[in-house]
Amino acid sequence: MPRDDFALLAGAAPEEVQELLSHGRRRTFSAGEVVFHAGDPADCVHFVRGGRFAVRITTEFGDVATLNVVGPGDAFGELALLTPDAPRSATVAALERGETLSVHEIDFRRLRASRPQTDALLTQMLAARVRRLSEQLVDALYLPAETRVRRRLLDVARAYAGADGADGLADGAQVPLTQEELASLAGTSRATVNKVLREEQEQGTIELGRGRTTVRDAAALERRARGFG
Repeated sequence: MPRDDFALLAGAAPEEVQELLSHGRRRTFSAGEVVFHAGDPADCVHFVRGGRFAVRITTEFGDVATLNVVGPGDAFGELALLTPDAPRSATVAALERGETLSVHEIDFRRLRASRPQTDALLTQMLAARVRRLSEQLVDALYLPAETRVRRRLLDVARAYAGADGADGLADGAQVPLTQEELASLAGTSRATVNKVLREEQEQGTIELGRGRTTVRDAAALERRARGFG
């Protein structure tokens, strides 16, 4: 069933959330379909109701890096509400069949004009994204590659399981990403990802399959990702 509660809107006044989403347009995407490319005009925000989407950039060396995987309850493209004249900074593509609720920046601008208190909603959305990006930056700067692999594996497992936070991830969650894709997420090599996944399989925290990783002991994997295993 499509999800209509969104993490970026958590804590905002219910009437403001309802008014904003009432302007949304339902959009569906097939697996592999691109929602928008880096450089495209930024004119709307997408709230994910179903499916998973990969956020990717191309580096100056021509490599494709996956920045994030977002699932139901999350959103992408929210900077369009603040800087509609700026181009998209990343490419977003559906990893599987998905559905979003697309809110155009013009509708949001009209809502802000008629209900100035809606600015608090925008502040809430952007603050949540800044917190998330700050956490990822700290990971990239100060954590060993092996730890980043474990943390990104948990992040993606939560996205696929629809879990909110560490305690929400149940055993049996599956991550249908290749080792190359996990390496791109963690900012490391496939060899490092393979080494970490083999170690975790020996510890019994995960089970490896072809293009798929199953979390068998979420609590233990979380402890090891935090340096306590």
